[in-house]
Amino acid sequence: MKTEPKLVIYPIEQSSEVRVQMIEEAKVHAGFPSPVQDAYISQPIDLNKELVKHPASTFIVKVIGISMIDEGIDDGDMLVVDRSLFPTERSIAVCVVEGEFALKRIIQREGRVVLMSGNKDYPPIIIDDPSELQVWGVVQWVLKKK
Repeated sequence: MKTEPKLVIYPIEQSSEVRVQMIEEAKVHAGFPSPVQDAYISQPIDLNKELVKHPASTFIVKVIGISMIDEGIDDGDMLVVDRSLFPTERSIAVCVVEGEFALKRIIQREGRVVLMSGNKDYPPIIIDDPSELQVWGVVQWVLKKK
């Protein structure tokens, strides 16, 4: 029986020539409208340069599951994950626990590490022995399809 992968990992294409137009000075307001005539199209931007600070250690990861929905991360979202960064308590990290990938927030309490889900239906994972946990990378961006 074939099981569904827990994480799908894509490398970053570093030599891409794809550029996207950016509209300068036009901020899309979620409240009151802004005058359209204040906007102009500037030079194209390279999304690799905008989203990727450390190309050799950055990957795109596709989310499978709903354990982080309260953090705004949904099933099918794509994450830009940097493996060169050390997580803080504000970070969401891709962790390896007992040989399985897990997307969690890492909290340290009373000498123990706790992996917190972003879904109240998923209990915290308590790590008593730090050698049982590997931080694979830190999430830098969440890319959503709407």
